[in-house]
Amino acid sequence: MDDFAVQLKRRGLRNTAQRRAVLGAVRDHPHTTAAEIAAAVEAGTGGLSRQGLYNVLDDLVGIGLLRTLEPAGSPARFELDRHDNHHHLVCRGCDRIEDVPCAVGSAPCLHPSSAPGFTIDEAEVTWWGLCAECAARA
Repeated sequence: MDDFAVQLKRRGLRNTAQRRAVLGAVRDHPHTTAAEIAAAVEAGTGGLSRQGLYNVLDDLVGIGLLRTLEPAGSPARFELDRHDNHHHLVCRGCDRIEDVPCAVGSAPCLHPSSAPGFTIDEAEVTWWGLCAECAARA
């Protein structure tokens, strides 16, 4: 069995071609939208219905194989969840997204000044700016 099949089985989900196709599409194109995933799956397996795709995405996020990113002004994007608490850089010019490793130790790597009654286990930071190509054009 391939790695995705093993991961699905470990987390209690059936190993289906559609789930593996979605995971493969996200692996090959991190920070991708549902529409982009649908196009990749269509090219590889004949596709999924829109509802089927959203069910698969919801299942994979729910079991921790995918992570959802929701940059302001952008549709939701998906990446494989490596459980490493990394952050993101987003280009305002071309919408390119790059991963940024956690800067200080282990998760959550950033701590709020106060968190009354909360146990913090994750921090999510998005930095906005221009990539080198967009900055050169500006």
